Formats: sequence, C-alpha cells, structure tokens
Amino acid sequence: MNRLRRCLLIASALGPVARAARAELDYPPVARRRLEFPRDFGAHLPYRTEWWYLTAVLNADGSPQPALGVQLTFFRIRPPVDPDNPSRFAAHQLVLAHAALADARRGALLHEERIARAGFGIAGVSELDTDVQVDRWRLQREPGGGAYRGSVPGTRFAIELTATPTQAPLLQGEQGYSRKGAAGGGAAPASLYYSEPQLALRARVSIAGSSDSNGAVFGGRGWLDHEWSSTLLPPQAAGWDWVGFNLDDGSALTAFRIRSKDPDDPDGARFAYASLRAPGGAARTFAASEVAFEPLQSWTSPRTRAVYPVAQRIRVGSRRFETRPLMPDQELDARASSGIAYWEGASELLEDGRVVGRGYLELTGYAGPPPG
Repeated sequence: MNRLRRCLLIASALGPVARAARAELDYPPVARRRLEFPRDFGAHLPYRTEWWYLTAVLNADGSPQPALGVQLTFFRIRPPVDPDNPSRFAAHQLVLAHAALADARRGALLHEERIARAGFGIAGVSELDTDVQVDRWRLQREPGGGAYRGSVPGTRFAIELTATPTQAPLLQGEQGYSRKGAAGGGAAPASLYYSEPQLALRARVSIAGSSDSNGAVFGGRGWLDHEWSSTLLPPQAAGWDWVGFNLDDGSALTAFRIRSKDPDDPDGARFAYASLRAPGGAARTFAASEVAFEPLQSWTSPRTRAVYPVAQRIRVGSRRFETRPLMPDQELDARASSGIAYWEGASELLEDGRVVGRGYLELTGYAGPPPG
C-alpha cells in the first residue's frame, strides 16, 4: 500500500514539531495527473509526506532457500514550519530512514533508524531524480539504466545493494492516483503512487560480530514503492494491512485494506484495493469488493503485547493467496524514537499450497492507533 503507511507511522515523530510551530501550512492536495519520468522519481517538496520503500527477500549465494529479508526506506516529511522563516536551522524538511534485516537463519530481526533535518550536508533529497540521503545512508538512482544503489553503514549491520529494474514502473490506482478510501461526500484520502517490482537485486550484508568480516552476498528480487501525499488516513481508520509480492512467473501483486474502527464494516475494512500485473502486460486493478484479507496465524509480541495476523489469506478476484512469514517476530519497535511499533515482515506467497512468490506484509495499528 501506500507509504502513507510508513510516513503515517513516522508522522507521530513530528508531534513536538507540530505543537511548537506557530504557522499554519497549506499542503497541496493530491490531484490526478500524468506521472512524468524521470522527474517523478525525484522528491515533491510541497507535499506533507513522501517515501522511497525498498524491500527484498533474498537467497545466500549457492542456496535455493530464502535466508534474508531486507527493508530500506527513506522518508521526506514537511513539518508545519513557516516557509518564510529564513533561519538555516528551521526544519523545513525532515529526512528519515529505516533499515531492517530479517535473518531467518538466526531467527533475529535487526533494525536501525536515522533522522535529520535537510541541509548542512547531513541530509537532503533531489527533486530531479531519486537521490535521498541522511547521515551516511543513501539511496540513489542512476539516470542511465535506472539501477538503484543503496548504502547503509549502520552500527549493528551494513548493507550495500544494487537493484536493477527489469520491468516498467507500475502505476498504482488510477494511473498513479491511489485512493485510500471511498469518495463519499468529500474528497477521499489519496496519494500519487507507483511501484517498481521484480527488481534484480544484489546485496552485500555485514553483521557486527559475524565471523565474515567482508560480509555475505545475497541475491533475489526486490520491490520499490514511491509515494507522496498531503492527506493522512481518515479518522475512522484503525490501521492497514498491505502486501507487495514478486511472483516467480514475473507477475507483481499489490493489495491492501484499510481497517475500520467500526466493527459493523464488512470484513473490518473501510477500503481495499489490489493490482496484479503479468509480465509484459497491463496491470489489472480490483475493486474493494473483490479484495479480502483473512487472518491465518497470529503472533503476540513479547514487547508490546500486540497481536499481529502474521499469515493471511488474501482474495484477489477469483484467486486465493496465502502469506507465510520467514519468521514470526518481525515487529519494528520504534517507540523510543518515532513513538510507534508495527510489523513489517519478509514473507513467502502461496497459491494452491505451493510457493509462488516472495515479498513483504505490513501491519499497522495493532500496537496502538495509527498517527492522525
């Protein structure tokens, strides 16, 4: 789904900034328009939230079994700071980053974060193409072939990766205009949103304390979402469930539901969406009535006591898929920094009892209400 997903998560970190701000900002609403590349690979500074979200489920060299989930996300957030404030220290833009490794071999999740205001060479984004950086963490797109290069020199682990497109960008929703609710009597929450599925990804991963000082090399398929918006979820939303899966036949599956606080809403959802694109074909989108999520396996966090449906059955049109996590404990507990906790899990995708793809399932709002 949207990284309204994630920036909504991170938006809670801006509470102190928002309360301290004296000026009201008019964030531009999202409107339908034609996405233009390479410009729209870059940042969109007037909007409130934006993210570049890269995930992959990878194999170690020489092994057919999935061994590692990799998640690297950069966020740009425009706080409610007076745009006429001339101070170089004014936080007109914030850049945040999350990185996580789901190590199925060790049954461990490693997670680190960075945050800084743009400027002073510490953090920044480009409006021309994907180039976002905070501290020494960076994600950059090469203008020629379009490959992404990511660098995460963390404290507990380090990642150096290259993700090369094998397919054209996938425009989500209505040619990139992605609704997050029914239109109703007013404007529905929405974003501009595209994905780059089936990325050919290679990563060198080093873990502190590991016997391999040079790191291990992993390979597989990755997924990148880029999304921007000024609109948060409606107040009736309890959270969201989202999946992005690369199928072994080259297809790409996206699906999400926005869960409702109202127990009388059908299937507990206020809105749902899915798209499925076969290799070389056009994406087919599915109406909310054609999409359903059903929990299959729950896991209770020993830290937050949240109960997450870490395996789900997902109906998309006439097809039935099931997700299976690489390991149950993939909760990102960021309460000490951004104030939230959520489940972000590397998973396998099954259909008719056999594995047909790999990707990520994201679950928010289970450890507390989503930021509003």
